[in-house]
Amino acid sequence: MAQLAEYGRRRPFMPRRRQGNGIVDLLLGRPLTSAQAMQEKTGVLTGVALLGLDALSSAAYGPEAALTVLRPLGATGVWLLLPITAAIVGLLMLVASSYAQTLAAYPSGGGAYTVAKQNLGRGAGLLAATALMLDYLLNVAVGISAGTGALVSAFPALRPHTLPITLALLALLTLVNLRGVSEAGAVFVLPTWFFITSLSVVLAVGLFKLATGDATPVQEPPPLAVPTASLGAWLVIRAFASGCTAMTGVEAISNAVPIFRDPAIRRARTTLGLIVGVLVTMLLGIALLCRAYGVGATDPDGANYQTVLSQLIAAVMGRGVFYYVTMSAILCVLALSANTSYAGFPLVCQVLARERYLPPGFAHRGRRLALSRGILTLSALAAVLLIVCKGITDRLIPLFAIGALMAFTLSQAGMVVHWSRHRDEEGWRWRRALNGAGAVMTALTLCIVGVSKFTHGGWAAFVLVPVGLLVLSRVHAAYTRTRQATELKRPVLLPPPSPMVAVVPVDRWSHASETALRFALTLSDDVRAVHICSGDTDEAVLDAQWQRFVQGPLQQAGRKPPPLVHVGSPYRALVWPLMDYLDALLAEVPGGTVAMVLPELLEKRWYRAMLYGRRSELLRSALLLSGERRLVVVSVPWYLRTQAHPAPHSAWGDSAHPGSQG
Repeated sequence: MAQLAEYGRRRPFMPRRRQGNGIVDLLLGRPLTSAQAMQEKTGVLTGVALLGLDALSSAAYGPEAALTVLRPLGATGVWLLLPITAAIVGLLMLVASSYAQTLAAYPSGGGAYTVAKQNLGRGAGLLAATALMLDYLLNVAVGISAGTGALVSAFPALRPHTLPITLALLALLTLVNLRGVSEAGAVFVLPTWFFITSLSVVLAVGLFKLATGDATPVQEPPPLAVPTASLGAWLVIRAFASGCTAMTGVEAISNAVPIFRDPAIRRARTTLGLIVGVLVTMLLGIALLCRAYGVGATDPDGANYQTVLSQLIAAVMGRGVFYYVTMSAILCVLALSANTSYAGFPLVCQVLARERYLPPGFAHRGRRLALSRGILTLSALAAVLLIVCKGITDRLIPLFAIGALMAFTLSQAGMVVHWSRHRDEEGWRWRRALNGAGAVMTALTLCIVGVSKFTHGGWAAFVLVPVGLLVLSRVHAAYTRTRQATELKRPVLLPPPSPMVAVVPVDRWSHASETALRFALTLSDDVRAVHICSGDTDEAVLDAQWQRFVQGPLQQAGRKPPPLVHVGSPYRALVWPLMDYLDALLAEVPGGTVAMVLPELLEKRWYRAMLYGRRSELLRSALLLSGERRLVVVSVPWYLRTQAHPAPHSAWGDSAHPGSQG
């Protein structure tokens, strides 16, 4: 034993040769080892692409969401966009400053969930986690539908195919993210910076024309809607609430600090600063140019629908090559903006799974070190949402900002408590004041959004969040009950030796039956073979084979031969007659154990395995669910191979490896 242990310590681990799957390797890439995890870390430029697309892409649909609400005001609504955007930018800067502190205080990830749970309690933490997951889910649906909207604006003939296009983009994003962080980052870096560059050119040219007094549209935007409503505070509040969708995405960095290379906190803060700086510039620039060029929102359900950015680019640059290049960049970024959710949602699920609020599989990494179960779950839920809303962005907007604002509020309130507990750190007073102001402002904004969007679909968020809380709580309660029921805090009990009887079901004499019988003989000297008489087998032939091939050789070897017991089955059932026999056998050996040794004929190729049925699996399930604690079930496989040669005869005393050819 000592030599074996020493051998195990010295011998390097040699994994079994991996059998490649050409199609899976082509789609997902070859599997990565755990030792390659460091290669899946990211830097600042890639981090902007992986985690900033949600925030950056909101420049495309945030102003449009506000202008859609302001549409009944006509030109007055376009004029109001700039002050509303300025208020949103101020709140955005406050939230970003708060999250910059969260990065350093809680670098392990989890973001709002971790902050709220550790400072405000388990209930607040679960509320933050549910809000985050809802936000990430809606980000996927809104991003992809907005990207499709940009495509439809450039190519109106594609409008009837809106939903299939959104689902195809969703499938593509899922596939890319299953390939791992490094490959996803490489895919997204070019479109991200291409989007930033092209839109910056549009804003720079537009602002230059405005500064020189030449803000004449190259192509006239559609005429603004005829005013049908008067200016009122409630309309402005609703527009502000819709425009707050532009704030979503800044929380993603705090949820995904672990994916950055060291020094992770510094890289995460730099990434956050870049994202917020670019976003603020775009929001203010778009609001100013929309006022200058008279660009407003069009009816999203109308035949001549155009996005605000499509109108603005055409007004500044015309509908030439640059227009289509920029619209292509916007389409890519809007569609790929969902990738922020694919980086954040699985990480939140991983944290929850480690604390048993979700199944453990959400904490396990897949073949490419990606959190595959979280990715697939997010895609499935997003697909359902897109189908329900038919891929239309405006139908998803009312739900969008509520989850993010709820997470913002809980995170910043948690940071207030955090600084109150860490008064020994320098600058804790002003940090607490900053987080407190952010918590109050985001809570107020949450109330505004909730009330203003409640009758327009926002009510669904107030249903989904409690449902999510209920699901997480029930999952955790189930795992807690299981842990309490299985937990053991005493030394092992050593009962007196008890007799063991091994039972082998036999339908005919075969390689599989022989393999199971040989294994049973290693377990116990008391082996019983059982044949269920359903009328499918000639019992006289089986008796003759048993006498010739089993009992005779065992007697010659000086071993006790197992009897072959025939159990009648008048209704041709398999499970219940066998269960009745086992009940009688358990009564025969009080205090003893019965080991049911099941022979299993297995075929590795699935299309051939379909030919052999699943009787052994059904029998095993029935035995395991019988509730009898003195019954042990053992499966002994025998693999069917093409052109298998008969096994050589061997003495019954030789050892046999279960699962071999014999």
